Amino acid sequence: MHFLYAPHPYRIIFGAGSIAKIAEEAGKVGARALVLTTPEQRGEGERLLAALGAGAAGLFDRAVMHVPVATAEAAAAFASQCDADCTVAIGGGSTIGLAKALSLRNGLPSVVIPTTYAGSEVTPIWGLTEDGIKTTGRDNRVLPRTVIYDPDLTLSLPPALSVASGLNAIAHCVEALYAFDGNPIISLMAEEGIRVLARSLPIIKSTPDDAAARSDALYGSWLAGTVLGAASIALHHKLCHTLGGTFDMPHAQTHTAVLPHAIAYNAPAAPEAMERARRALGGADPATAIFTLAKGLGAEMALANLGLPFEGIARAAELATRNPYPNPRPITVDGIKHLLQRAYAGLPPLSLVEAVAAAPS
Repeated sequence: MHFLYAPHPYRIIFGAGSIAKIAEEAGKVGARALVLTTPEQRGEGERLLAALGAGAAGLFDRAVMHVPVATAEAAAAFASQCDADCTVAIGGGSTIGLAKALSLRNGLPSVVIPTTYAGSEVTPIWGLTEDGIKTTGRDNRVLPRTVIYDPDLTLSLPPALSVASGLNAIAHCVEALYAFDGNPIISLMAEEGIRVLARSLPIIKSTPDDAAARSDALYGSWLAGTVLGAASIALHHKLCHTLGGTFDMPHAQTHTAVLPHAIAYNAPAAPEAMERARRALGGADPATAIFTLAKGLGAEMALANLGLPFEGIARAAELATRNPYPNPRPITVDGIKHLLQRAYAGLPPLSLVEAVAAAPS
């Protein structure tokens, strides 16, 4: 057996009440922290300012999906005005993505406090959107110095958002299973992430204040982010980045709707990955099982209802195949169009038997 595994250098603090350590942890990173939030989470940001005390430089509450370049530039200018030397980001992918942009473009280290299950906080993947095109890359400079996982902060996350965010995390795990640069350690973590998230999400949907399920889901999201950061992304993430950046579609919900179809597309070319996913999902066909799980949790599975215009299918297929990237099964414009047509209508994915029959010989 031969493989390479290079874990990333960040500090993890996990447990209920861990937010109380924020001043201590931020002080290890910088002297003046700029707090980052979305407009909706300004209240949480103001509480962080109070907790940081003399270590607080200011609050920027304009983080939005897909990190527009203009937003990153505005945040950088504000950081300079208030003499910030680091950031503290609280929220989901939008806020954490903005922290990454400031690390990449302005050299500001970060402490991040996830309140969703996106998992992006522990990946070196950054993304910036300009003129309808989302550009992504990998750079270890965007990794946070410290991540504080406090399950208590997720108790107020609405069940629908919890479901979408958790299914997004499952997508990270699935793609890690068939990544060309994966390894046995990553596969173990990915399988465990799928299992924990698939088990905890139905509990969260029915009992949102179940502390144990919230803790399990946050643990699963850390696993999902870790494997996403250590292994390359393939068709699913590339396609979702295209849809999000080009049509301004909601990130987690788009991942949820596309995932079963991306799995079905790649299944014939990734039998070992499918067997691991099948085991994590209780023995069912992975594409079908995730579609059924998502539908049962009330997730929107039709891209048409998430903002994709029908004429956008051809545009997305062309963009998603423009630059080659590793994927278990060869990517073709016609193949992606067919995938997107099913996802557009909210149809179930092809079963493994159907996917094998449809795959080119």
